[in-house]
Formats: sequence, C-alpha cells, structure tokens
Amino acid sequence: MTELSFERLHELLSADSVFLEASATGREDAVRQAGDALVRAGAVDPDYVDAMLEREGSVSTYVGEGIAMPHGTLNAKHQVKSDALVLLRFRDGIDWGGERVTVVLGVAAHGRHYIALISQIASVLLDPGRADALRAAESVDEVYALFG
Repeated sequence: MTELSFERLHELLSADSVFLEASATGREDAVRQAGDALVRAGAVDPDYVDAMLEREGSVSTYVGEGIAMPHGTLNAKHQVKSDALVLLRFRDGIDWGGERVTVVLGVAAHGRHYIALISQIASVLLDPGRADALRAAESVDEVYALFG
C-alpha cells in the first residue's frame, strides 16, 4: 500500500465537498450528512451511510481537537467506489459522546486503505494550530492550504 501524500489528501477533497456553514441536530445527523455528501460526490453507494452510522454506534470516530472522522465499517468496503473526503464545519459544535465537535471529515477509502488515510489526516489535524485554523477557515482555499 502506497502512503498518501498531503497533495493526495487535497485531491480527495473537492470544493463541492466542503461545507463551512453546516448545522446538525446531533452526532447521528452529522454522520448522515457526511455520508450523504460522500454519496453525492459519487464516492460511495447509499448503503455506506448506514455502515458509517454502524461504525459510530460501535466505536466513536472522535479523534481529538474537536474533530471527528466518520467512516464505514470494513464490511462496507465493497460500497466504496473511490477514495474521497468531505468536510463539514459546525461553528456551534455538536455533542459527540461528551466531546464538542466542530469539524467532521467524512472518509471513504478502498479496503484497508482507509487506515492509512485516517492516520494521515489525524496527524495533520491533531496539530492544535492546524485544528484552530480549520475551525476558523472562511474559504475552501483556506481549507486546502491546511492539507497542502
């Protein structure tokens, strides 16, 4: 498996998949919105959304610094058409099992490739300075700069 570069991360996040003014009623709604955005991006089959909710029900996808990275279960790997990311920012935050989440990165990746993808994203965004910048981003270009 080839390690992804940050340029590759940038390629996985299209401008149409960045939502800087999202709102949700809670964690399940936020996961569903991320999944629906992956469906609209053509990255996953609609059933992948249920696999994302299943994953969240068994293991929280909260990674720290106000960021969650929902993704499907391993059993849903056949529902992934292409690797992709979507980003939803919730200015007011969402209760995520006792943690306050302001940024949700929905992840779709083929097979075990998602482990490398999630690891790389986490290593970038667990930097408090980058996480702060992401929470404050006002444009897609600012979001891209954090992954570049």
